[in-house]
Amino acid sequence: MTASPHPARRRVLVGAAGLATAALGGVAAFRAMAGARGLATRTRTGLAFGTVAALTVAGADPSALDAALSDAFAAIRGIEDAASLFQATSALNRLNRAGYLDAPPPHLTTLLRFALDLAAQSDGAFDPTVQPLWPVWAGAAARGERPDPAALREAAARIGWRRVSLMPKRIVLEPGTELTLNALIQGYAADCVMASLQSYGIADAFVDTGEFGASGSHPDGTPWRLGIAEPRAPDTLAAVIAPFTGFAATSGDYSMSFSPDRTDHHIFDPATGRSPRGLASVTVTAPTGLLADGLSTSCMVLGSTRGRRLVAQHPGCTVRFIDKT
Repeated sequence: MTASPHPARRRVLVGAAGLATAALGGVAAFRAMAGARGLATRTRTGLAFGTVAALTVAGADPSALDAALSDAFAAIRGIEDAASLFQATSALNRLNRAGYLDAPPPHLTTLLRFALDLAAQSDGAFDPTVQPLWPVWAGAAARGERPDPAALREAAARIGWRRVSLMPKRIVLEPGTELTLNALIQGYAADCVMASLQSYGIADAFVDTGEFGASGSHPDGTPWRLGIAEPRAPDTLAAVIAPFTGFAATSGDYSMSFSPDRTDHHIFDPATGRSPRGLASVTVTAPTGLLADGLSTSCMVLGSTRGRRLVAQHPGCTVRFIDKT
């Protein structure tokens, strides 16, 4: 499971006839391609979830595109207010501090319900209560050390998804329990953004909230393509998903590491309090960003054999593994 803060943004390249937007000439080329089809384009970026979100849309009505992007970023802000560990006043941070929360916002309830269901389905490989591990590992890394075993055992003793009670109008945590939803929030944001855009009738869109979603086609009329970064050389591609529609999420050991060889990184096995050792990255495509995000993290912990079995339980999903060798 991923703990706070979210790792540095993964480099994933997108494009159509080429593999990256840079190869297509950037925003000017987007506009020219769309104009040839009688469409306008808009791209808007902004800080979200500790990284940069970028939304690209095309359509016949420029004013509708602008309004849709404004509403999409408003949706992102609402998700941050509910469940971001980056916002001190978020509902999730208030829950972690107090140990309970009355009248939780719907975004938080949706994310937590999904997290607990996935925890049960994955036999605890996915667990939203791994947050206590973060300060132990981050503090040790800042000192150039690995965690003290006693400190790691103490943090691990506070982990367990069954320590969370989710009721219709209240969430309660057992003493010492803290939550992180970082392994879900960006995929969920991609879902909410895409839904907001589609409510304006926008058919052609590419959404990057840290995880990815695409609908329709590229401004030149060809299918969207999504490049998966090579974990040991993130500026190059290990694979390309083409065509790309729906949602995709990647979990990897290279985004934030606590050791130079990436043995220790920001994804934790809840059973051990340490990082899983087998995989460098996992990419999952799914009908929703929430599902893609959760499954990719689960698979990092489960490994390829058990991970494939978990993904196979979800229709419309695919998984790609890259091991450390």
